[in-house]
Amino acid sequence: MTDDKDAKLIEAGRKLFARDWQFIWASPSIATLPPMDGLEIAFAGRSNVGKSSLINALTGRNALARTSHTPGRTQELIFFEVPGKKDLRLVDMPGYGYAKAPKSQVASWTELIHTFLLGRASLARVYVLIDARHGLKDVDLEILKTLDRSAVSYQIVLTKADQVKAPELASRIAETEAALAKHPAAFPNVLATSSRSATGMAELRAAMAKLLEERTS
Repeated sequence: MTDDKDAKLIEAGRKLFARDWQFIWASPSIATLPPMDGLEIAFAGRSNVGKSSLINALTGRNALARTSHTPGRTQELIFFEVPGKKDLRLVDMPGYGYAKAPKSQVASWTELIHTFLLGRASLARVYVLIDARHGLKDVDLEILKTLDRSAVSYQIVLTKADQVKAPELASRIAETEAALAKHPAAFPNVLATSSRSATGMAELRAAMAKLLEERTS
């Protein structure tokens, strides 16, 4: 990809997320999902990995997605879109792997996540968020297996990269990319981001702008 193409995608991504993103829907179950309309991009990850913070940083809206210091607060699929625009929706998924929640509740969230990932025809991509301080865990690999069985493309995004020293971050990226070699449906490259410092946000926006361009052209 040329530098000129990169710059155009960066600008397209900036414009895409400079729009007036709003909350539109919350679904506690598959039966309550909104009608499919346009493309959907979902954000999955362990509880407290920073999904809501990432969505807020992407859209420049500090309170668009509800953030909490208490893992497990997001218990529904939360949908965001721009009023009057039906081209793209963002989906904030319940965090998985939170052991302190009641087992029945964890089972319900897990079933919701896996069923959504396998059966949503409008779902164009899933970004699986991984804490850069800790790397891939067994519970993450279960989600990757579900995505491998689906027809949805997915990519790993490391969060909280600002809290990891550069050599450790480079090692974490390398080990994550090595693990992805076993998952042919996954994007081979890993994005490192920080909601606090905005590291990687322009690249992530550009990736979504490219997807939208490819799917609507």
